[in-house]
Amino acid sequence: MTGDSAEDLLRVAERVRSVPGYPQAGVLFRDITPILAHGESFATVTTELAAATGDAELVVGVEARGFLLGAAVAIVAGVGTVPVRKAGKLPSVAASRSYDLEYGSATLELPAGVVEPGTRVYVVDDVLATGGTAAATCALLADAGAEVVGFGTLLELTALHGRAKLGDLRIDALLNA
Repeated sequence: MTGDSAEDLLRVAERVRSVPGYPQAGVLFRDITPILAHGESFATVTTELAAATGDAELVVGVEARGFLLGAAVAIVAGVGTVPVRKAGKLPSVAASRSYDLEYGSATLELPAGVVEPGTRVYVVDDVLATGGTAAATCALLADAGAEVVGFGTLLELTALHGRAKLGDLRIDALLNA
């Protein structure tokens, strides 16, 4: 990261909005919508994450804000993108994985016929919190035979130790809180 990009990321960080008590009491939600709505900030995030994709052949975006980031990152990186969706949103499913998150549980699904075994993928999501969603996504892709080469996120909530659930996987977090 250059000095200019570090300064750009400081400006991006100022746009993260903290929302106490959402989606339930005791949770401090980090809203990245102001970043997505500001062209320069969105471009900074997209460019920084695209630089981290390396030799990935696909960028996988995680439901739902990860779709927005992942698609933009894929365009800048010059590769395709695939969404990992919540259960029941896809017409044809290759595999699914259930997991626990900060305030409940969920199931993720991978669309059928788009990630071939051996494909090098870079996973993108908006926030790395407890790591449940990230770990489930990476396991889902591994089940499909993909090689996960890294995980990129706009914001890592370091106090929640989510990166521990990703083992030795390279994690590229642009911001920490």
